Amino acid sequence: MEQQGQAPVMKTSEWVVTFLITAIPLVGLIMLFVWGFGSGANPNKANWAKAALLIYAIMIVLYILLFVILGVAGAASGAF
Repeated sequence: MEQQGQAPVMKTSEWVVTFLITAIPLVGLIMLFVWGFGSGANPNKANWAKAALLIYAIMIVLYILLFVILGVAGAASGAF
């Protein structure tokens, strides 16, 4: 089995820039897809971006469930 070389370590300044970019609405989301599924990103950044996208997806599902539950509870109580 062939061993791959180690990925270069990302500097703290690179991580700071990465976090600042992801803090920009919509641009950050697009960049997470680019870093996660593009071929030019550092493997460490790619894995982090995929994990962040997974967490965002889980949070969206939880928010939708919360709104559905609250909507049903509100409708059942006659609040709407």
